[in-house]
Amino acid sequence: MCPARVSTTTSNTSINGTNINNYNGNPSLKKQKLSMEDQLLSQLNWDGSKDSSLINIKHNPSAAILYEDALKEPKTVISSSGALIAYSGAKTGRSPKDKRIVYEDGSKDNVWWGPVNKPCSEKTWQINRERTLDYLGTRSNLYVIDAYVGWDPRYRLKVRVVCARAYHALFMTNMLIRPTEEELKNFNEPDFTVWNAGGFSANSYTADMTSKTSVEINFKAMEMIILGTEYAGEMKKGIFTVMFYLMPIHHNILTLHSSANEGIEKKDVTVFFGLSGTGKTTLSADPNRLLIGDDEHCWSDHGVFNIEGGCYAKCIGLTREKEPEIFDAIRFGSVLENVTYNELNHKVDYNDCAITENTRCAYPIDYIKSAKIPCLANSHPKNLILLTCDASGVLPPVSKLTPEQVMYHFISGYTSKMAGTEQGVTEPEATFSSCFGQPFLALHPITYATMLAKKMDQYKSNAWLINTGWTGSSYSAGGSRCPLKYTRAILDAIHDGTLANENYETLPVFNLQIPTHVNGVPNEILNPENSWNSPANKNNISYNKAVNKLAALFVENFKIYQDKATDDVLAAGPQV
Repeated sequence: MCPARVSTTTSNTSINGTNINNYNGNPSLKKQKLSMEDQLLSQLNWDGSKDSSLINIKHNPSAAILYEDALKEPKTVISSSGALIAYSGAKTGRSPKDKRIVYEDGSKDNVWWGPVNKPCSEKTWQINRERTLDYLGTRSNLYVIDAYVGWDPRYRLKVRVVCARAYHALFMTNMLIRPTEEELKNFNEPDFTVWNAGGFSANSYTADMTSKTSVEINFKAMEMIILGTEYAGEMKKGIFTVMFYLMPIHHNILTLHSSANEGIEKKDVTVFFGLSGTGKTTLSADPNRLLIGDDEHCWSDHGVFNIEGGCYAKCIGLTREKEPEIFDAIRFGSVLENVTYNELNHKVDYNDCAITENTRCAYPIDYIKSAKIPCLANSHPKNLILLTCDASGVLPPVSKLTPEQVMYHFISGYTSKMAGTEQGVTEPEATFSSCFGQPFLALHPITYATMLAKKMDQYKSNAWLINTGWTGSSYSAGGSRCPLKYTRAILDAIHDGTLANENYETLPVFNLQIPTHVNGVPNEILNPENSWNSPANKNNISYNKAVNKLAALFVENFKIYQDKATDDVLAAGPQV
């Protein structure tokens, strides 16, 4: 077989000053590189009758090379800050209804089958996989990213991403953990492979298919394929699902949809749970604390470690004044996704949602000045923050949770799904997402909730429910979203210990303990019963109606878990 034509340029990316892709003058790396390419061509059904020079395989290329290639794609440009602006096409959010897991003997008895994890047969997998590889084999450029998932070397996975778009390669270069030169030399076979053929549609007439989009994970083959969507977040979240399966099953490690940071002096760890749009990325990027990660973590017996090597921040409404750490991370090497810009100066309009509300930026975590590298903590969380973005406006900005309430609200996973996070969502709507990460869970929610309860008890963690959503009234009735500065003041009071010593009162129905004072926060917004002061809310009629409506939604949602929940946990929910 003739060797494929290869890129001789290398990446400028480094960790702690070490160049990670310097192939020049290193025969062992060159040999491994060619071996990887031969293997890849074989997987793409590339036989000796074809001219392998027609396909250019670029292995861990530099950001500069990926910029050069990406700019050849329609509409792709460089922003005024130096970030690459790219577009994902028709799909600007995840497609959860098109996510599938292969039904096979090794994993079928562990997977939580239902609305989240839909089964597909091994036959369907084989058909779609061949369709994926056939498409990739027709591309003139293929990008191969070899990197790690999980910052703790005791548990990390070697991941290989094969894709046809330079923007996807740069995205995953940012989101995964980049190996050192020595690690890359000894990378060998990956533990898991992502085949991204998102530019090619699935065949909707294939068994188990419901559309021309399919995101499939096979735990037997340890592979993932993507068809019919070019939204880069599918790769990131697909690998997250893999970790949600492998870590608890093989290592008894709790996987969490969370961000995390650590105090600079006290070394106290805070973990933030929350769905997209609740503020995980924003609140964990605190200049007074070290950022461990913004979205995906594992809690082991040794402490907390980040799964990823980058951050994926929402950009709608972004300003340097409100979020300086994220704003300044948008520079050369970052990927801006689905944003609009001024064609004269390429300055991004972060307030424009003409394409989607779900505008995003992917950047390496070390672009955040306060990032802790390596991204792990050798201590256990002192504070757990359960974030919700409540569009009904009836949950308080902060409340202290009992252990039973933590279990109830963790299993419930309530928030208001924000516009643009998924296809078809145009305004906030109430949703319940188990463990604040239901779309990514591989096992039953009770598995993760039970593991969390044990760890909280073992390490004596405090827990708080923080509402970053609306106050004064509901979203639809003209309420206002809780200002970020107030939420940050609440977190400061949690971290310095003053909030734990405040006086508390009980919020009826939900029975939440809410403080009567928080430094830097107006007292009148702490209790939603008091903050609803519109003329239409005379005698609290509107407020009480909203409270009972939301409480009923909680009770109805929890019915699917009540047979496995203790009486104490059931009593910790709202009492209608």
